[in-house]
Amino acid sequence: MRQAVYDKDGGFTFKQFVKFFSQKYYTNTISNSVKVTLAVTFFSLLVGIPMSYFYSFYKLKLSKLIFTISILCCMSAPFLGAYSWILLLGRSGVITTFFRDNLGIHITNIYGFGGILLVQTLKFFPLVFIYMNGAFKNIDNSLMEASANMGCTGVRRLFSVVLSLAMPTVLAASLLVFMRAFADFGTPVVIGEGYMTFPVLIYREFVNENGADYGFASAISVIAIIVTALVFFAQKWASRKFSYSMSSLHPVEKKEAKGIGGFLIHMYCYVIVFIAFLPQLFIIYLSFRRTNQSGTLFVKGFSLGSYKAALNRLLVRSMNNTVMMGVLALLFIVVIAILIAYLTVRRKNIVNDTIDTFAMIPYIMPGVVIGIALLTAFGRRPFKLTGTFTIMLLAVIIRRLPYTIRSATATLSQIPISIEEAALSLGASKFKTLTRITVPMMGNGIMSGAILSWVAILTEVSSAIILYNSKSITMTISAYVAITRGNEGMAAAFAAILTVMTIISLLIYLKVTKSEDIKL
Repeated sequence: MRQAVYDKDGGFTFKQFVKFFSQKYYTNTISNSVKVTLAVTFFSLLVGIPMSYFYSFYKLKLSKLIFTISILCCMSAPFLGAYSWILLLGRSGVITTFFRDNLGIHITNIYGFGGILLVQTLKFFPLVFIYMNGAFKNIDNSLMEASANMGCTGVRRLFSVVLSLAMPTVLAASLLVFMRAFADFGTPVVIGEGYMTFPVLIYREFVNENGADYGFASAISVIAIIVTALVFFAQKWASRKFSYSMSSLHPVEKKEAKGIGGFLIHMYCYVIVFIAFLPQLFIIYLSFRRTNQSGTLFVKGFSLGSYKAALNRLLVRSMNNTVMMGVLALLFIVVIAILIAYLTVRRKNIVNDTIDTFAMIPYIMPGVVIGIALLTAFGRRPFKLTGTFTIMLLAVIIRRLPYTIRSATATLSQIPISIEEAALSLGASKFKTLTRITVPMMGNGIMSGAILSWVAILTEVSSAIILYNSKSITMTISAYVAITRGNEGMAAAFAAILTVMTIISLLIYLKVTKSEDIKL
């Protein structure tokens, strides 16, 4: 903030903001980002809500597989999906050339607004799907029966009863999709071409070939924070309007999906999930394709050449950095989240509420902004951390802490304080009560938030792209660098390994918690 309003001589000025708002090129990035983000939010709701409704109210075959793949779709690095869609629907993409050469049909390519909309919708609709599952499970079946007795069934009941009851969750899911889409750096930078968005503008101003303008980049970052904060507070205001409690003593009983309707329901879920997961499947396939000597073109045949090339370059270092950063960050995140959750729930006061609010600010900030803020704060003595592993670690802790805080807070709120009071009355100290009783009871909530933080750390790109160097490079950045250099074989190998790491993490979580769900 300070760098945005002070010039090099230390004088207070608004010239950076005047520069931004006086040129249409810059102001268009606001409208571009808002326009594409609103469209992505709308279509994510349009796709995700029906899918969640079918999943929650009907007995679907392969339902666990649908849910698991949906999680994988929304937890991969955004730019990897964009890169894969270029290979599929780009000007020389597999699908594009097939339709052109065999059917004489020229389909629209993936670049620009339409491409960003497609990729981000397929990336973020699973967030709506997962969120709405929890809301639909909490609807009391007696309300559904009452509406049926009054002649309200089918689509009419979905809009007038089910969605009305789930409106707080709809708003929360909308906010999550909006924030994730608005802060997405990877997708627009890969397929946006002339369609410039806010995070891409911030990054380009920060690494401008003609000389980085840190003051202007900081001013744009402040504007980004204001925009996202306004949306965040608007969502909180709207949520209070729809806030109410609901008994779920009689959860909804799933019906059999039979007949033509059942067939269409299954086809809808299967087709949507397949299309969303297609980029990751295609990347894994490409990672085994043979490439030319430079690795820039795929040729006929299959081999492990891309993996060997990655191993000879950065694979071991990238994997070590990714795992080490993830483990260290997760340790800090879990400890901090437990403390903040305890203070917020068990020691409510203005100071602790303020701490909770500030801890959630990174949730609404684009990663590029956080990266610039860290470089500004720790780019000079006595805290010169530029180019170090430490500053990368700080970035992922700050960015991914809110996931675990929210999950830990929600879980602790459901634990009766009388249990802790009983332990204290039997002579246990406050610290012993916290570590031996409260924290173990929070286990599932902490685990749920931690796995989200872990996977998000594995796929972090928007802040890392500002902070990394050759010593602190991670798997995601290695894939991004390979893409920018045109080394598609190596990029596919890095991306495939990253996908496998994500799958293993989720399978471990589901196995340990014996859960079919992940609470976001």
